Amino acid sequence: MFGLINIGFGNVIAGDRIVAIVNPESAPLKRLKEDAKEEGKLIDATYGRKTRAILISDSNHIILSAIQPETIAQRFMQSFFEIEEQLERIRRKG
Repeated sequence: MFGLINIGFGNVIAGDRIVAIVNPESAPLKRLKEDAKEEGKLIDATYGRKTRAILISDSNHIILSAIQPETIAQRFMQSFFEIEEQLERIRRKG
């Protein structure tokens, strides 16, 4: 369970829809990016900066980010823990 995750430059994604966060340097991922562009499923959130992470959604959309994969993963974990804390507070009240 994840909320909205900041992927840089004010762009956010629905964390629950992301299935992978990967480094874009390998040839297969470069092909994946090109295929998504041809299919109209590429979302470029880099604002012209170097792509440092590729996020793959459950709908096969490919999202490009200028933020490192490790940083995005940390934001996912932070979001998860914040939601868990809120749920725990609700459970205690009930």
